[in-house]
Amino acid sequence: MSELTLFLIRIAYLAILWIFVLSAISVIRSDMFGARVPETARGRGRERGQRQPKAPAKRRGSPTHVLVVEGGNAGQRADLSGAPILIGRGPDAAIRLDDDYVSTRHARIAASGDQWFVEDLGSTNGTYIGSVRITQPTTLTLGTQVRIGKTILELRK
Repeated sequence: MSELTLFLIRIAYLAILWIFVLSAISVIRSDMFGARVPETARGRGRERGQRQPKAPAKRRGSPTHVLVVEGGNAGQRADLSGAPILIGRGPDAAIRLDDDYVSTRHARIAASGDQWFVEDLGSTNGTYIGSVRITQPTTLTLGTQVRIGKTILELRK
């Protein structure tokens, strides 16, 4: 082989190695600090004089809390009046799970109109409804089981 070919192979190998290292750092960063949230979603992007949207009106038969059904934190609950509900191992989580398979900021349960949604926040091990891993916000109904690591949660009245 010519020296030029060997040089190009070495450069390609180094490029692939650096891509791997940077992607590993990205995964670790998102697991430790969570996904980036745009300024407008944080509430800082509002102009003065704009009112905050009202919380959805309570309807009969609508869920009132999230309950940990199975896992190390069984019995723990969070009221949906404080929505959105953050689930994870971090100190800012409304439902803190002591599970090795749960990320610091793992998932979020939020309302849109009169429906409730669960959203995975870029966790390493994923969020499941039944045995299906969710990749986008998914509608939740009463009694739907959400699995995060070894923990199962449900919406309840």
